[in-house]
Amino acid sequence: MLLARRDVIEVIADPETPENLRQHLELAQQVRTYAAEIGLDVGGQYTSFVDWPGDRVVTTIVRTRPGEVDAEDFWFPLVGRVPYKGFFDEERARAEAEKLRGRGRDVCLFAIPAYSTLGWLDDPLTAPMLREGPEILIETILHELVHATVYVPDEPEFNEGVATFIGQEAAIRFPKDSGEREREQRRVQDDRAVARTRLAFRERVAELYQGSEPGAEREAARAALESQTRSELAALDLAARDAQRLAERVRLNDACQALIGTYHGDLARYGERLQELNGDLRAFLENARQAAEEPDPRSSAHLSPGRGSSREDRG
Repeated sequence: MLLARRDVIEVIADPETPENLRQHLELAQQVRTYAAEIGLDVGGQYTSFVDWPGDRVVTTIVRTRPGEVDAEDFWFPLVGRVPYKGFFDEERARAEAEKLRGRGRDVCLFAIPAYSTLGWLDDPLTAPMLREGPEILIETILHELVHATVYVPDEPEFNEGVATFIGQEAAIRFPKDSGEREREQRRVQDDRAVARTRLAFRERVAELYQGSEPGAEREAARAALESQTRSELAALDLAARDAQRLAERVRLNDACQALIGTYHGDLARYGERLQELNGDLRAFLENARQAAEEPDPRSSAHLSPGRGSSREDRG
């Protein structure tokens, strides 16, 4: 992938470059500029482009043990414990998933259009990232740049929660046009409403598993909870998504639910903290940096409501 990179400026200037691709690449450079303005470490990230085929760069596996809704972690050097494992080769991912199912694990496969090497390398823009559309492209770049800015080994809930929250909030603030900002806010609100519903389902399933023995009766109770959740999703008042279609297609098996808490479990708390900082996203990022230096960053007072706003918070 790195060998296939082309400089973004070169691709933009190439008369053979399709106009839609050129516009997306120009947008990505504007997002980089904005990211630097709010305090993210940009470096040489997303200054190159790879015309990667298909809908993904990586196929990621998440696994859970029977009767659990928390992901069974994988471990890697440098990054430590993470709840997912990615494969550049989709067939290898599917083969690994079958092996895990054979060992009694529940498995979920995700198509991933982007990833972060945490600032170790200058990650490229990829064609799958651009195929997601401008709104998702903006949020994805911001999310991944958070990883290159703030990352704590063995703390996936902190890393992904902070990246998700800052990525969403920064995506809302990025557009200069007020109408575009309102549309982006509605899109993020939709995503958070869906996540809250799925989080509630995950918690109900966890309670079911803790309070009952494996067997047909528990499986029937879980199926009822899943049916209830699909009804709740279909009833959501979403501005930018088809709630009924989402409810029919969403995957609600245990492994596919496992990462909801990782990415979205702390967002409400972070939202309250940002309000205390008067919406100052740069100050929130500085608080996240400070939290990352503590033994338990996820529970740090820097990111918890009730601390108020201080000159130190504002930087």
